[in-house]
Amino acid sequence: MTVSTDYTAQEIIVVAGAKVLENNKIVFVGTGLPMVATLLAIHTHAPGLIPVFEAGAVGPPLKHGLPTSVGDSKTFTGASYLKGLNSAFELTQRGFADFGFIGGAEVDMYGNLNSTMMGDYPEGYLKPKVRLPGSGGASDMAASCDRTILIVPHDKKKFNEKLSYMTSPGHLDGSPDARYKAGMQGKGPYRLITTKGIFDFEEKTKRMRLISIFPGETVESIQAATGFELLIADNVTQFAAPTAEEVRMIREEVDPLGIFVKRAAK
Repeated sequence: MTVSTDYTAQEIIVVAGAKVLENNKIVFVGTGLPMVATLLAIHTHAPGLIPVFEAGAVGPPLKHGLPTSVGDSKTFTGASYLKGLNSAFELTQRGFADFGFIGGAEVDMYGNLNSTMMGDYPEGYLKPKVRLPGSGGASDMAASCDRTILIVPHDKKKFNEKLSYMTSPGHLDGSPDARYKAGMQGKGPYRLITTKGIFDFEEKTKRMRLISIFPGETVESIQAATGFELLIADNVTQFAAPTAEEVRMIREEVDPLGIFVKRAAK
């Protein structure tokens, strides 16, 4: 296949996120790039993927295009079932969501996410340096979905040993059974996708581990952009650049209006 020569950082995140999703599984979808990646997966290798949205839609075909939010009417059109918000989360708490797909502004080595505030907590909570959008349903998704997929832009200021605020729980402090002891049934973060590569979380320590590198990056460049020491997999792979067809689908079929995937400047 022809490799794209003008893909953007957001587009490679979308392609990587789509490839993590599996056919005939249930994914609880967050707002933004998780929506784009989910729709791309449905258009390509996972036509049987079942999306669930926070406002209560289960299994919409999304034939009318990309939703702009988890409550967009497009998420309800043709849905297999309309459950309402409480029942949508009941689905995850009963253990039926294979994936939760969310984003955040800050992440630590155990996959805990912050999407609430930047600043000193608790003193700075009422007057933070930056007020972020907040949890929405992300905290519940991170607690209850079987596996969580995370998206965070890769920047040293966003990859910290200590979060300003923990919005969505990952592997907590990495100690054995930490999530179980806190009452969470989901297994926690499964993959983290950034603008530089893909990470998993090492089984014993639950620490972030680099497993795949995006074009133009190296282990050294990724470590230099991270505020803590990364684990490096023994068999780190080079992630292939998006194909021209994948980029075309994102731009022309999945997000033609550029709602979430911004176009490169001409």
